[in-house]
Amino acid sequence: MTQDFDLFRLSEEHEMLRDSVRALAEAKIAPHATEVDEESRFPQEALDALVGNDLHAVHVPEAYGGAGADALATVLVIEEVARVCASSSLIPAVNKLGSLPVILSGSEHLKKSCLPALAEGDAMFSYCLSEPDAGSDAGGMTTRAVRDGDHYVLNGVKRWITNAGVSEYYTVMAVTDPDARTRGISAFLVRKSDDGVSFGAPEKKLGIKGSPTREVYLDNVRIPADRLIGAEGTGFATAMQTLDHTRITIAAQALGIAQGALDYAKGYVRERKQFGKPIGDFQGVQFMLADMAMKLEAARQLTYSAAARSERAARGAQKQDLTFHGAAAKCYASDAAMEITTDAVQLLGGYGYTRDYPLERMMRDAKITQIYEGTNQVQRIVMARNLP
Repeated sequence: MTQDFDLFRLSEEHEMLRDSVRALAEAKIAPHATEVDEESRFPQEALDALVGNDLHAVHVPEAYGGAGADALATVLVIEEVARVCASSSLIPAVNKLGSLPVILSGSEHLKKSCLPALAEGDAMFSYCLSEPDAGSDAGGMTTRAVRDGDHYVLNGVKRWITNAGVSEYYTVMAVTDPDARTRGISAFLVRKSDDGVSFGAPEKKLGIKGSPTREVYLDNVRIPADRLIGAEGTGFATAMQTLDHTRITIAAQALGIAQGALDYAKGYVRERKQFGKPIGDFQGVQFMLADMAMKLEAARQLTYSAAARSERAARGAQKQDLTFHGAAAKCYASDAAMEITTDAVQLLGGYGYTRDYPLERMMRDAKITQIYEGTNQVQRIVMARNLP
């Protein structure tokens, strides 16, 4: 007995989105990628291009002025931007990470106060979970939020905050009940313009140099009580629910970096000649390219599948193993990106090791995808605890 099966493929709308983002990225973002990395400066050209084409925060619901794009569409935007510039891909990725707690748990008043500005491109969002002594153990945070009448007063330090200083809005996790551990953590919306908010110097990083990473200092930051996201004590649950969805965006970033490296390496081995013929004709090189492409396609299928689960969960369906699949996509795709970019550098030999070619930048950029939004060691713990 035989049966026809449809292979997974993107819808026509998703294919059109991919094509349009790729064209935009190659025309408006790629030409500045090397300079952004060399100068460790924010990719303003990328932000302008993304905002000008409504691609900076496609996830924002239509009710708040956004495109209301699904999770797979968001993945495609991030993937195609990361293919030419990983730093620039953190604009749409972190806008989703920072704002999703508000979308998931915020009051209608809170959503209306910030999401339209994000949708318009007038403001960016960042996410403040990690601290100097609370990285993988987020439950060990010490940033405090104390109720004072109709306000909360926040004090503490947040570390490794992506796009800090550029973003206007910050989702901040802080302890409201020190005796309750993770059940004593609450989430708040803080603005850059709030009194007492300041930033540390930009970190000097191995990669993604165009995306500023800074500490956020909260010194007696007094905010209205209606900027509490959800109920007191639900912040940690909101943070973990957010990561279930947004780990997939890091997988998308890893896909894009790996695809860019593979594309460049393929072109190079067709042109580079040794021993009288293109090095791409040698079986050893062909095997390397085959392995790179195989790992990339496996990572892509896992990521797109996780994005579909994310979208179903966002629409109120059962989670359908989203926690496992989100962690698996992030872990596998980032590991694959590190392997693929390393092999791409190898294929270029000495040239790959120089800054005259983009592959060393892609290799450096790929490394962070194994670390942020939960190290891959933590992802494996998450997967083991949520086996389908």
